[in-house]
Amino acid sequence: MEPALVVIVVALALGFDYTNGFHDAANAIATSVSTRALTPRAALVMAAVMNFTGALLGTEVAETIATSIVDLQSASSHSALVVILCALVGAITWNLITWWFGLPSSSTHALIGGLVGAGLAGSFGVYGSAIVDKVVLPMIFSPLIGFGLAFALMVGLLWLIRNGRPARVNRRFRFAQTVSAAAMALGHGLQDAQKTMGVIYLALLTAEWADPDEGIPLWVKLAAAAAISAGTYAGGWRIMRTLGRRIIELDPARGFVAESVSAIVLYVNAFYLHAPVSTTHTITSAIMGVGATKRLSAVRWGVAKNIAGAWILTIPAAALVAAVVFWVLHPILG
Repeated sequence: MEPALVVIVVALALGFDYTNGFHDAANAIATSVSTRALTPRAALVMAAVMNFTGALLGTEVAETIATSIVDLQSASSHSALVVILCALVGAITWNLITWWFGLPSSSTHALIGGLVGAGLAGSFGVYGSAIVDKVVLPMIFSPLIGFGLAFALMVGLLWLIRNGRPARVNRRFRFAQTVSAAAMALGHGLQDAQKTMGVIYLALLTAEWADPDEGIPLWVKLAAAAAISAGTYAGGWRIMRTLGRRIIELDPARGFVAESVSAIVLYVNAFYLHAPVSTTHTITSAIMGVGATKRLSAVRWGVAKNIAGAWILTIPAAALVAAVVFWVLHPILG
């Protein structure tokens, strides 16, 4: 039974990774597509390649997911695998719901919510202090930093280009956006693909199919990178419209600043803080920041309010779904 559970968990984890890719494709390319810096198909190809590359650049975030969210050390391998399976079902369900309604919610927090909900439903512990330090605080501060830094840099940039010809300025920033969009896609792969690696690694450790001293196996890294790249190439057009058009009508300069700030926040969290932050929260808040430099009323705060509501609901909603699935499946699976 356990080998079959491991295989199912790995398949579900890669399925989650795929939904993460098409759910979050908009994070990397919506601004570039909306400003016509890149065509949609070229942007998706670039994002898929950069997502794959970014997924192979580190494992620190993956190890945080595997070791710092839910405590399964006291669980039997069978029960632990059921917890992980139910967590993935909860995360995938919330990803599909928010994708359907075009809401850019966080796949990161959906996965973390799923792990917490399934773990608590199985009467296992969670690492409360680690979740606060690695999840809750970054969830609060990353959007604030993204908004503030994007606003400040945009104000400075507007002063620098105040005498430039609009047509020439836009043309140059459309070219610059190809670089900033690639940097954002690299950061997305660096952050989000690692979360799937972490779940698969947790399942392998639980079943004693991996050696903790050797780290995450290469095949896990390649599989997670391929799944998120395939999902990214499939695209997430509903959410892309929300980020690219419905929050604010972006111009190339604002798109460049939003993407650049988001990429910086993602790199700092991945390489230095080892925190699994939300690429969705980061890019959305940066778009709001650059938009607010036009005037506060230029940002469609009603849309922003709906997005913020989805952010708040993500962890508890995914946790609830995962808990219900655990209560249903655990008696069946023994």
